[in-house]
Amino acid sequence: MIEGGPEPAIPPAWEPYRQGDSISGVAIRDVRVILTAPEGIRLVVVKVETTEPGLYGLGCATFTQRPLAVKTAIEEYLRPFLIGRDVHDIEDIWQASFVSSYWRSGPVLNNAMSGVDMALWDIKGKIANLPVYQLLGGKTREAAEVYVHASGPEPAAVEEHCRELMVEGFRYLRCQVAVAGYSTYGVSGRTKDRHYRVSIDTRQERWSPEAYVRRVPELFEHLRSALGPEVELLHDIHERVPPIHAIRLASELDPYRLFFLEDPFAPEDNGYFRQLRQHSVTPIAMGELYVNQAEYVPLIQQRLIDFIRVHISDIGGITPARKLAALCEWFGVRTAWHGPGDVSPVGHAANLALDLSSSNFGIQEYSFIGERSREVFPGTPEVRDGAMWSNEQSGLGIDLDEALAARYPYPEHPVNGAWPEVRRVDGGVQKP
Repeated sequence: MIEGGPEPAIPPAWEPYRQGDSISGVAIRDVRVILTAPEGIRLVVVKVETTEPGLYGLGCATFTQRPLAVKTAIEEYLRPFLIGRDVHDIEDIWQASFVSSYWRSGPVLNNAMSGVDMALWDIKGKIANLPVYQLLGGKTREAAEVYVHASGPEPAAVEEHCRELMVEGFRYLRCQVAVAGYSTYGVSGRTKDRHYRVSIDTRQERWSPEAYVRRVPELFEHLRSALGPEVELLHDIHERVPPIHAIRLASELDPYRLFFLEDPFAPEDNGYFRQLRQHSVTPIAMGELYVNQAEYVPLIQQRLIDFIRVHISDIGGITPARKLAALCEWFGVRTAWHGPGDVSPVGHAANLALDLSSSNFGIQEYSFIGERSREVFPGTPEVRDGAMWSNEQSGLGIDLDEALAARYPYPEHPVNGAWPEVRRVDGGVQKP
């Protein structure tokens, strides 16, 4: 168009896209946000209602540290932007939403978009009477093997927890150990369901990277000797050490043949991955904090990581995640989607749809889901024999009991859900 000239005429057949009207006859009637915390973790679930009576979809938009910001983004910005659009136009809706704020690629907008995106895939599956994994190309495996979390105050206690989990059929174990006198990520006490809940450590002990990197090789020397070569062991650095410490630690862990070492660097330190490759052959999993394609695409293209483990709601949902999985396949990178306790059961169901349909699936992180959550979310995927299984229902195969969800409001929190400060011995703030 010549600047200042008339806008070109739009062919009549294109007019519905211009106006956002439904062509298929099934349109978005409303977009609602449900906030609930059955296990004390602040979850955000989106319900997209349609003009077809009784037809709706669910999506996960959980950003535990900023849930109310996500709620506002959905209700005040995405909802009026989306009402009336054709529910089948998932790709078009995602792209239009992505640029609707002009500035983009942040966790608040991405989670808001994810809630809508997953819900639309759920709706499409229900209309087709197929599970979402079938819409993504069908099964490439019967179930998705998972890894679970083992921890303890001492290596012997971690070994004991590992053995309990192995008896239950798990053979991929993420192992964390306490560092005496210091705050430690991923280590907490047992709960009544016999599992260690991996939770944010809210204690105020200071953090020592040096003590931590001395401690971890001792843990894996003990575990590999005690448990033998068959069990697969994993570990999460959680970005809590200077990059050069992470490189040295990875090298020292090589003899213990970890399945992978997770998040050695913060996203700001991506430039260190090439040096890490030169010093260690331990497989690397990365991506929990990534929200922008520019952060992870170069690492994949240059084969600097072995597993991509983004939090799929933080990158915008199933639509971008399926493209990311396909990209990774061409570069020998396997998937290991983030699956902690602050992913809602709806998010776990979305992870499973991707796991089952991706030929380059690696492993799925899993946090044990309590009975209250399973009551609030009927159809939550089952885990047995160390793997997550689809219930073969249409869509994402999961529902939400809104009346029951309302019984579990967000708990009181001293800083409204913010990640607690982690500080080094000298008082300086440490990346989490």
